[in-house]
Amino acid sequence: MTSKKAPVQKPVDELDVMEASFELAQLAKDIEHHRKLYYQKDAPEITDADFDALMQRNEAIEKRFPKLKRTDSPSDKVGAEAAQGFAKVAHLTPMLSLDNAFAPEDVTDFVDRIRRFLGLPAETPVPLAAEPKIDGLSANLTYEDGVFVRGATRGDGAVGEDITANLKHVAGVPLRLKDGNHPARIEIRGEVYMSKAGFLKLNDAQEAAGKPVFANPRNAAAGSLRQLDASITKSRPLQFFAYAFGAVEGLKKRPESQHGLNEQLMAWGFSVNPRRKVTHDLAETLAFYEAVQSDRATLDYDIDGVVYKVDRIDWQERLGFIGRAPRWAIAHKFPAEQAQTTLKSITIQVGRTGVLTPVAELEPVNVGGVMVGRATLHNEDEIARKDIRVGDRVIVQRAGDVIPQVVAVLDAERKGRSAPFRFPTACPVCGSHVERVPGEAATRCTGGLICPAQAVERLRHFVSRMAFDIDGLGGKHIEAFFADGLIKSPADLFRLKDKRDILLDREGWGQLSVDNLLRAIETRRQISLERFIYALGIPQIGEETAKLLARHYLTLDAWRAAMLAAKDPESAAYQDLATIARVGPSIRADLIEFFDEAHNRAVVEDLAGFVAVQPFVPPRVGDSKVAGKTVVFTGTLEQMTRNEAKARAESLGAKVAGSVSKNTDYLIAGPGAGSKATKASELGIVVLSEQEWLDLIGG
Repeated sequence: MTSKKAPVQKPVDELDVMEASFELAQLAKDIEHHRKLYYQKDAPEITDADFDALMQRNEAIEKRFPKLKRTDSPSDKVGAEAAQGFAKVAHLTPMLSLDNAFAPEDVTDFVDRIRRFLGLPAETPVPLAAEPKIDGLSANLTYEDGVFVRGATRGDGAVGEDITANLKHVAGVPLRLKDGNHPARIEIRGEVYMSKAGFLKLNDAQEAAGKPVFANPRNAAAGSLRQLDASITKSRPLQFFAYAFGAVEGLKKRPESQHGLNEQLMAWGFSVNPRRKVTHDLAETLAFYEAVQSDRATLDYDIDGVVYKVDRIDWQERLGFIGRAPRWAIAHKFPAEQAQTTLKSITIQVGRTGVLTPVAELEPVNVGGVMVGRATLHNEDEIARKDIRVGDRVIVQRAGDVIPQVVAVLDAERKGRSAPFRFPTACPVCGSHVERVPGEAATRCTGGLICPAQAVERLRHFVSRMAFDIDGLGGKHIEAFFADGLIKSPADLFRLKDKRDILLDREGWGQLSVDNLLRAIETRRQISLERFIYALGIPQIGEETAKLLARHYLTLDAWRAAMLAAKDPESAAYQDLATIARVGPSIRADLIEFFDEAHNRAVVEDLAGFVAVQPFVPPRVGDSKVAGKTVVFTGTLEQMTRNEAKARAESLGAKVAGSVSKNTDYLIAGPGAGSKATKASELGIVVLSEQEWLDLIGG
């Protein structure tokens, strides 16, 4: 390792915008290169002083040109990611997220929803297992016959990164389960974290060695766990709290409660959070929350709220899941941390659906351990309601400790304030007229795909993690490729293989990076139907709605044909679309409008020529007799609530529709069944009583 003589550089205060932009791009590339050599290969090419000089140059340019700060800015990173160095591994059951509560009323609603879903009287106690929500990195551990065989990150919830070797060095992860009551195979979910004491000790060692320090314990834990060299992980003070089971096969005695599950985890040798309690009413639940919040600063690990789980496992099983979250658990988050700063200007961003979003450009300020320089202002009405103007001193918070937003103005009564902000009447990107969406607060650009901002944002959405998930193709690359005419539509990504020589001539692209990109694109020539639908970026079609559509239509051809036919509201296709639960009139309108546009149909047709869209495969449901069947519930159910009946049917692989059609297989009719029962009889559809339905599905 040598100290390289730095080239003569132009003073930062003499750089123009183009020079600064070019140098920031080069610095990002150079710093990332040296970080990987330092953190992943332990083979640095330059001295620490030379590396620090690169960082200081980058920070100085960013300070003079804050609007040029890159999304991959080296100043926002510590260490180096190693995602591409880990194999992908599918979880046996998905690792889902939690819904959030921010106020006592949200917790009350959570408990009320549980009672309604289960059909419980209002006075029925709902015991909750409460524990602090650790601010760490989720992990999934798989044990076979009591032996730890595989560990993975959460990833996208379905597929994570294999970090088995690293997890073996984390305190609290037993390599073999202690208790004899272990199953043939089980997934254990938990959180990897770094204690505050361990974090301070690590940063002291980093600083003493002249190495970069970590921003906070969570970043330190994440960076330490995702090292290609397991010996680095071993040297870091990582710990693990277990809190849940995933898939379970062959467990002799299953816990009957969440607190019993925690006791079983401890018997197997796991560490569980000692600060936990079963509460029996709202007052006791909120008292626990307040106590944990007041002790937050004294705990030796970072937390950002309290998690409540229904304590009874049988109720958890009946409640099941909705979307990407369990109905039986919620995270009660602590109030967002706030800070004061100055609003320097208001800019407008144009999203993939054309919505204009105002953004506050701020004097950078530390909010909860994160430097914030921009914050959302939401929409035109929000700016007017809070009377936010350029030059104001404002309160900024990170909503849910994540999204920065402007809460209020501090000096609204001062003299000499700037004029109220005027929302643009034309798109700041393409100049097209903008219009207010009737009944909504949103303002949209009418330019559609002729608007570069919308086109770029749709392309960024297309390659995002839950869509086509193309490694190595970040937002900056999309912007640059679009600006240079290399890609204009999603299918153009698959044409890049014919432009390899052009890519190799681009600044910052070598043979290895080009080959990696083309290989990553090639691996996405097969994609599931639900990902394909989500990737198209249709307004209101998120991940869960895309799954509902894929589950209903099964193939791309069937879905596409149905959307085209559904333009006629009197058609059988529209009536069939209307039977899909949770796909209301507004969503139906957006679907039909999307396919009514010739350019959108062309995009789908073009893509279909490059990718093989895999038919939707219903989840494994054992020997279910109703998998793939379409069922409708009507009348009054007496042994379960309507919501529980629907959730149970869906868990067995059935499709639950809201109305009867020729595609309906079973109508489950309780007392008071009306027109649906009549129509089912006319169509010759099998009508079952509630008890007959329960007998069919096994209770």
